[in-house]
Amino acid sequence: MFPIRDVIPSRTTPGVTLALIAINVIVYALTAGLEGGAFNTFLMTFGLVPAKFSIVTVVTAMFVHAGPVHLAGNALFLWIFGDNVEDRLGHGRYLGFYLACGTTAALAQTALNPLSAVPMVGASGAIAGVMGAYLILYPRSRILMLFPFPPILFELPAVLFLGIWFAVQFLSGLAALPLFGPSNLSGGVAFWAHIMGFVTGAVLVRILRRPERMTVDWWDGRAS
Repeated sequence: MFPIRDVIPSRTTPGVTLALIAINVIVYALTAGLEGGAFNTFLMTFGLVPAKFSIVTVVTAMFVHAGPVHLAGNALFLWIFGDNVEDRLGHGRYLGFYLACGTTAALAQTALNPLSAVPMVGASGAIAGVMGAYLILYPRSRILMLFPFPPILFELPAVLFLGIWFAVQFLSGLAALPLFGPSNLSGGVAFWAHIMGFVTGAVLVRILRRPERMTVDWWDGRAS
């Protein structure tokens, strides 16, 4: 099953969220025609390679995706949760927040395996931060879910959906540590980037949220 949308309408145009999605799509479209070796070179150049750490690639890696499914999943989650977080933070703060979450997520994964030569790519660490912020701001929201076979639509409380998502990332991250068996930190899903991105978002949103936008709760149906 996977989420389709939330129930909270945006009160402002989520320009930053739309721009972030567009940039990710454009970057992928420009690289989609690259074959084997050329695409691998692109990933090694603009992805974050812990063994060749560069603060520049911490940022560029957030806009690089390894395939269409990777891109589509990240774009969907960013659209569902990003517009409402942008509402509460304002456009400028939201952009800084997004980049800060992505940076923290990347640094956390790098710290766990600093000698890895496998490039880390994708916006999922930053988007995990957006999800953490959404949990703090809208715990009483609901997420419309789709179970594909047979197709069934149903709603889950945001606190339940995001809580389950975080628990899965955390348990998977523990299982990836050498202490609990053979380590797979050198490749695959960057679970600790997701975990630290989520935690960073949940903490940082308490600092960056705009107080004047907290006076009107989403369920009132009034514009701020």
